[in-house]
Amino acid sequence: MTSPHTGLRPYISMEPDQLLHRGEVIAIVDDELSIREPLKFYFEQQGYTVVDAGTGSELFKLLQENNIALILLDIGLPDRDGTSLLPEITAAHPEISIVMLSGQADIQVALECMRNGADDYITKPVQFNEILVAVEKNLEKRRLIYENRRYQEDLEQASFRIQLLHQLSNKMNSVYLNASELDEILRAILVGITANEGLRFNRAFLALLDNNGEFLEGRMAIGPNCRDEAGQIWTEMKDRNLNFLEIVHNLSDSCILDDSSVNQIIKTLKVPVSESEHILIKSAFERISFKVSGGTSTTAVHPDLIKLLDEDTFVVVPLFAPGRSIGVIIADNYVTRKPIPDSHVSVLELFASQGSLAIEQSSLYRDMEKKIGELEEVTHELDKNKDLLIEAERYAALGQMAAQLVHIIRNPITSIGGVARILARKIQGEEWKKYLDVMVKETDRLEATLTELFDFVSQPQAEKTLAALYPLIKKTLILLQTSMQKQNITWELDLKGTDPVIYMDPKQIRRVFLNILRNAIEAMPQGGTLLVSAYTDQEWAHVSISDSGSGLSGSYIDKATEPFFTTKTYGTGMGLTLVDRFIKGHGGSFSLNRLENGLEVQINLPLAPNTM
Repeated sequence: MTSPHTGLRPYISMEPDQLLHRGEVIAIVDDELSIREPLKFYFEQQGYTVVDAGTGSELFKLLQENNIALILLDIGLPDRDGTSLLPEITAAHPEISIVMLSGQADIQVALECMRNGADDYITKPVQFNEILVAVEKNLEKRRLIYENRRYQEDLEQASFRIQLLHQLSNKMNSVYLNASELDEILRAILVGITANEGLRFNRAFLALLDNNGEFLEGRMAIGPNCRDEAGQIWTEMKDRNLNFLEIVHNLSDSCILDDSSVNQIIKTLKVPVSESEHILIKSAFERISFKVSGGTSTTAVHPDLIKLLDEDTFVVVPLFAPGRSIGVIIADNYVTRKPIPDSHVSVLELFASQGSLAIEQSSLYRDMEKKIGELEEVTHELDKNKDLLIEAERYAALGQMAAQLVHIIRNPITSIGGVARILARKIQGEEWKKYLDVMVKETDRLEATLTELFDFVSQPQAEKTLAALYPLIKKTLILLQTSMQKQNITWELDLKGTDPVIYMDPKQIRRVFLNILRNAIEAMPQGGTLLVSAYTDQEWAHVSISDSGSGLSGSYIDKATEPFFTTKTYGTGMGLTLVDRFIKGHGGSFSLNRLENGLEVQINLPLAPNTM
């Protein structure tokens, strides 16, 4: 036989761990130690675990002590002929692959070996790499037979479970379409996990994250109340010949009443999300399933959980939606103590995905109802603000008229009045004085009229009250949303922390944001980005409004709050003046800051004393 050190490159089709199950070995049975030892060494070099024997009796001892996958069996053994051993081995161990070794190239012997159950026949002498090729091919054939058998079993089980999941899906859709209440859907999921028609787990527990996402809390459970009651429950279901949908329909049975033991167990479960290493939190947020056997898993198992369940072997699978974690399902065989196969874990994940879908659909339904309510509120707010918009336009028109009067009328009127007063002091004739007095009187009246006009367009005294700031910002943005869409402006709203409460006149503050946001929109006629952000500290609410528009130069920024100053063709120049006046009237501050692209408006308003 060729030495393993001949320099020939060995043939390796697959890695040993791909051909052998965990703990399986190869047996070499040959009475010639000079062949057996080098061959064993060669296979060990290729990564295989090898045991060897020199006689038939030693082989049977190896079969008792090891999990053998393949035997390299020499025909010529000192105590037994290899061909006579074949029927005994294949009868007692049909799963073992056998490759016969012979020093004679006898076709009849080869055929007899194949008829008695041998998988292959090799004639010595032969190179080690050729033996390796034969071994790996037979191990591959053995693996394919196993996988095909398992595949057939999985197909049968999958076909039945697909039908069950289809029934469950129909039930879920029916419940969801007819009601927003989720309990019946979730109970249906747990029934599918525990019923004989389903995965046949003895118990199933459901835990969900609370609304604030701070705790994982037990929601409901299904299963026998105790070991003694279990047999009676399953027998009753069998005697009544209930199918899955009938079991779901009869959810008031004793095993799932709210006061049953399993529900009492799950109701006491409450795990803070901050315990990130807890197996339930880890499963929910990392979206990983865990199988716990004998109290151990790939992650630490908290003793309190084992104590709560009174069970140290169970499965935890996550419930999650695309954008958030939802909770977990825990299932065990508390009564039967049957081991949990890996295939059950993957199917349990299918049930969990159905549960996740149902919960997410219900959440979307609730969100839709909430959005409808918000839209109704916005519609109501829009109706309330129609008058405000009309008033704002009226003030804009009056401001423009007032600005024109200032520039066109006031200077000539002042000059006429001044000249008339000088002449009245120098002219002695009473008749001329009478005319000059008329001129002075009329110019005074015109100046008073201008003053009254400015008083008219000025805002009335503020009517302050305690009010939340963030809703006012949101509603003002909604009023301008159509204008932003028309100009292809995208906007972002980042309101941090709790909603600050301000002692303010809501109408005036709304006018502040309306003027600033309008200026920002008008600065981006070709589109851009509008960012509105806010946060609070101990005493102040800070609001920032920035745009990516044309901005203002340094000299313009200094004059921006001056009355009637404007860079617009048809502007009145009163907008930022009013903004500055209103904010200062509320004890706040207001500033304009140039950005690399655009302008930032910074507003600071004091918090109400009782909210600091």
